[in-house]
Amino acid sequence: MAERSSFESLLVDVCRRVDPALEAIWNEAEQEYARYGEAVMQPLAAARALCLRGGKRLRAGLVAVGHCLGSGALDLDAALPVCCAVELLQAYFLIHDDWMDQDRLRRGGPAVHAALESVFASQHLAACGAVLAGDYTLALATRVLARSPRSVVLPSLLARFAQMQLDAVVGQQLDVLGDGSSLDDVYRLKTASYTVFGPLALGLELSGRGEAAGNALENFATPLGVAFQLRDDLIGAFGATAVTGKPRGSDLLAGKRTPLVAAALKLGTPDAVQAIRAALGNPGASLATLDAALIALEASGAPEHVDARIHGLVEEARQALLVAGFDARGRALLDGVLRTLTEREH
Repeated sequence: MAERSSFESLLVDVCRRVDPALEAIWNEAEQEYARYGEAVMQPLAAARALCLRGGKRLRAGLVAVGHCLGSGALDLDAALPVCCAVELLQAYFLIHDDWMDQDRLRRGGPAVHAALESVFASQHLAACGAVLAGDYTLALATRVLARSPRSVVLPSLLARFAQMQLDAVVGQQLDVLGDGSSLDDVYRLKTASYTVFGPLALGLELSGRGEAAGNALENFATPLGVAFQLRDDLIGAFGATAVTGKPRGSDLLAGKRTPLVAAALKLGTPDAVQAIRAALGNPGASLATLDAALIALEASGAPEHVDARIHGLVEEARQALLVAGFDARGRALLDGVLRTLTEREH
């Protein structure tokens, strides 16, 4: 068995602290509004279930890394409220994304809008409940962040937190409403900004050193975030649902022209392209049609093309790390971040 990186070891500790803290946050929220009845409690319960169902808590781990880089010490007590806030922010985005993408499965359980359909017996009301549950989860994240004991840095924390949201929302607009020509911007805004750089920068802000080290960290985090999303595209296309917790080939069925799909349409044979187009943007496609499209996708050479780009971005991030000026512990943590985010299989 390969030895854990220092980041992987840190992530174990972060999960051990964040999971019960999130449960306590949701307990408080439900007690606060229980008197308003099922119309309020059912959407909150569905959001709570999604949030507590797991995930790798990568963003929370990155907050802890950023704080350690800035303060020179690992202090999960100081970082814990911000770690929880970014996990709640992630849940908010997942709730809304799943509804927009019409995905019914997330983290091995029902997406929030899907869970609410059996409660309200109406797709429209279930969608309303999901949107409101996401809105509530975001407000809860902001309240948790505002309760951070480091009040001296609260304005900069809130500003950074808001910037993560703005970037991700603009990225989602380009993704859902755009013509597919801005994928680099989508990946930079939706993933590099709010998944990698944003959490790291929040940790730095918490330490009071956000401005001093922020530029060096952004040069590392931006290519890494794009590489993370490209790896996610590969996993989403070919990974088993039991492992990923998401429907197999869901991006393809939703019509997303990811770099993987774009490369396959360019590199594939006419028969392969026809098979891919039969499933692309066709959520009602049969299992046989989806299987044929994924086989064509894999045979086109597109996965190797995307993998080569991932390696190039990883090298760019690694070079940025070499000149960043962090100490040995910081470099070891960030090297672990790089490997965890880009070498994962689920």
